[in-house]
Amino acid sequence: MKIAVIGAGAMGLRYGVLLQEAGNDVDFVELWKPSYQAIREQSGVYVSRDHKNRHLVPVDIFLPEEYTKIPDLVILFTKQMQSGAAMQACRHFIGEHTYVLTNQNGIGSVDEIRNYVPDQQIIAGIALIATVLNAPGDVDFMGAKGAAHTQLVNVTEKPDTFTHEVVREFEKAGMNPTLQTNYMGTLWSKLLMNSVINTLCTLMDITMGEYVAYSGADDLSSRLIDEGYAAGLADGVNFMQSREEMLQIIDHESSQVNPLHHPSMYQDMVNSRPTEVDYINGYIVKTAKKHGLEAKNHEMLVDLLHLAESAKQLNL
Repeated sequence: MKIAVIGAGAMGLRYGVLLQEAGNDVDFVELWKPSYQAIREQSGVYVSRDHKNRHLVPVDIFLPEEYTKIPDLVILFTKQMQSGAAMQACRHFIGEHTYVLTNQNGIGSVDEIRNYVPDQQIIAGIALIATVLNAPGDVDFMGAKGAAHTQLVNVTEKPDTFTHEVVREFEKAGMNPTLQTNYMGTLWSKLLMNSVINTLCTLMDITMGEYVAYSGADDLSSRLIDEGYAAGLADGVNFMQSREEMLQIIDHESSQVNPLHHPSMYQDMVNSRPTEVDYINGYIVKTAKKHGLEAKNHEMLVDLLHLAESAKQLNL
């Protein structure tokens, strides 16, 4: 399969490298010049797993204006707020039959993708994968090989032949895909987890394991889950888990799967990059308000996160 990965950050590199190692023809298209330059100068990407076995993986990388091939599949892995600009810059190589896949955190990028491809050629979903970008062109895969999980879902909720081909390639890449047919339910399951773990771990400068070890963690999580469920149900979301099951997922992912991991929002904060809080907690607040509801806990977290971002910039 011919694949172009837009975005050579932590997750874009992980997806692209794994799919390349599985036998696919993968190119990276990068809008961020420092990343592009580092990878070109190195002639590849440095890859580690859990801080060990750092090695160089040769990859091909291009600026958008340099790339002229027409891929079968485009994987969009920029930050949510960069999705529109990325799709605009890369529109020239999205062919009539090209599919676009996104497993970004938060909700919002599909609306940008829809400007360039029809719904039947959009595959969304979520990634339960911990990855750290140490520096441009230097990525650390967290967790044992084959331990990552992904969920893929067609925006139309009607899997077609090409979607099944993508699932097979993800399986060969050790990404443990599950094909779902509940579009918004799939996205909201990760949205709720991120609205708890990403935001609170970032604000408190702690790992996922440190969060769930706190005696009041379940109560905090439940308050945020309850507000999210109320907003989602009002918006017509068919949730795939109960509130209790979502709490169990958060506890399991944090205590058993990635207890030592700092979420991606934390990584953005410490590196003075804008966070995606408006597309996570902020999306829940916006959805609640649309239906005359309040999500005051999420609203407070959005304000506190932006305050922390502002304080970080003042101290640079």
